[in-house]
Amino acid sequence: MNHISPKPSKSITGIMCTTFGHKYKVTRKVTNHINEYKCSHCGKEVTDNMSGKLEVLTYKIKKVNSTLSVYFQKRSSRVTRQSA
Repeated sequence: MNHISPKPSKSITGIMCTTFGHKYKVTRKVTNHINEYKCSHCGKEVTDNMSGKLEVLTYKIKKVNSTLSVYFQKRSSRVTRQSA
């Protein structure tokens, strides 16, 4: 008994992204050089990694980015106060 499952159909936006590439928009600025992006067509979320390339935004990476953002904001405010 072979069961053949139907292939999941791709949406029009998914086909557009496959053909023409994603259209990422910045959704969150973590630090000066790390951002989180979301494709305006298919909704795929990515972020910058340590080497500057884009990687898929997982739950674990999202938590790391949140912690990094809090640290970066505290550090930036401390440096601003010291220089004034």
